[in-house]
Amino acid sequence: MAKIAIIGTGAMGSVYAGLLADAGHDVWAIDTWVEHVEAMRRNGLRVEGASGDRVARLNASTNAADAGICDLVIIGTKAMDVVAAAKSSKPLIGPNTLVQTIQNGLGSADKVIGILGPEKVTVGIVGGFGASLRGPGHVHHNGWEMVHIGEMKGPATPRLKASAEIWKSGGFNVKTYDDVERMIWEKFICNVTFSASTALTGLTIGGVINDPHAWQLASACATEAWQVAKAKNIAVAIDEPVSFVRDFGGKIPNARPSMLLDHMAKRRCEIDVINGAVPVQAASVGLQAPVNATMSALIRQREAAFV
Repeated sequence: MAKIAIIGTGAMGSVYAGLLADAGHDVWAIDTWVEHVEAMRRNGLRVEGASGDRVARLNASTNAADAGICDLVIIGTKAMDVVAAAKSSKPLIGPNTLVQTIQNGLGSADKVIGILGPEKVTVGIVGGFGASLRGPGHVHHNGWEMVHIGEMKGPATPRLKASAEIWKSGGFNVKTYDDVERMIWEKFICNVTFSASTALTGLTIGGVINDPHAWQLASACATEAWQVAKAKNIAVAIDEPVSFVRDFGGKIPNARPSMLLDHMAKRRCEIDVINGAVPVQAASVGLQAPVNATMSALIRQREAAFV
């Protein structure tokens, strides 16, 4: 049994926390949403969907320091909150603690490393879950596809493989990567495809795939990101990006990505590290990404009206 802290128990963090706690680990769910924390303390955390339907018993707090030293710390916040999450996790880190930071988009791991140091931090990428919070203490997920983890540099280490076994004990499909850039960019291309396109149209992932107008934009976003990856010599295992993202999305057609859920709730989203990151990366290799630039501008225009 491992002692695990999940910093940020939104939709995905709650899936991690619930399934790992149900597997018998000593799990601490850390979040700033007071009602969610209180519900988990009082009633446990209900996880339903592709993995079944269960209520997991775990610890929950708004103060990370309550957990004490942990074996594994998973930072599962959104990109805009990762710096605060990394700072709050310092009391949890002992000599043998491993930190895994799991965010959409590009750049979050570097921020965590800047706070906690490269020797502690590994990177995780998840996809194919389509998770959403149904209310305090209650999360649903449409799929159960992948948890990929890697060291920031070099091949998979014994500590990384040990953490993979912890994930597997919760029923997760886990793969360790020797090439973290490939891991990040393969997921990034999927994020780019379905994030802005669903947020702007209100469609699910399957809805975007099946709508010819929405799919024209979404697949163009994927193609631009793939072209940038190839120009940067990142060894993504993608021969043809449109088929790749269609296959990925087809496994979770009813899912609503976090960017869509944010806009449904009138919250600002992670556009700067997802679609908005493509034009920045494209410029660094002498390319342009006009579709992603346009989609990002439309998202930002809409968010300007959010309170």
